[in-house]
Amino acid sequence: MSEQVDLTDTADTRPTKIMYVAEATAHGGRDGYVTSHDGQIELRVAMPPALGGDGRGTNPEQLFAAGYSACFHNALVLVGRRAGLDLSGSAVAAKVGIGPNKARGYGLAVALNISLPLVDQDLAARLVAAAHQVCPYSNATRDNIDVSIVLS
Repeated sequence: MSEQVDLTDTADTRPTKIMYVAEATAHGGRDGYVTSHDGQIELRVAMPPALGGDGRGTNPEQLFAAGYSACFHNALVLVGRRAGLDLSGSAVAAKVGIGPNKARGYGLAVALNISLPLVDQDLAARLVAAAHQVCPYSNATRDNIDVSIVLS
């Protein structure tokens, strides 16, 4: 059974102190490569076939999905640990969609699918709502793009 989670909140989520700065550079836009300043990332990027590209590389939406799912899962584990819970076997899958918007540009939409197999649905919904307040990706995207979260 899947359950939609309420994601409404208007708290100021800007950082009060920067603890880490990631640096990356794109060369060639969506048909080139990306690197990180520390050498950990060196990836070819390419337009996906659905957008007219050859798909012979990753794309910004895949990278965003990977980052958001990892970050949200970490926030979920943190919230669980604070509550004294073991969230073993949990997982977060992200889908990031891109498409034209009404302002003649492009926009994103995110769907997160959360699996908490050892937690009942009511508690899982509360944990997910709390993680959504902790996760920096959730805080950055709140009220900017559609983010849906489903418990499965």
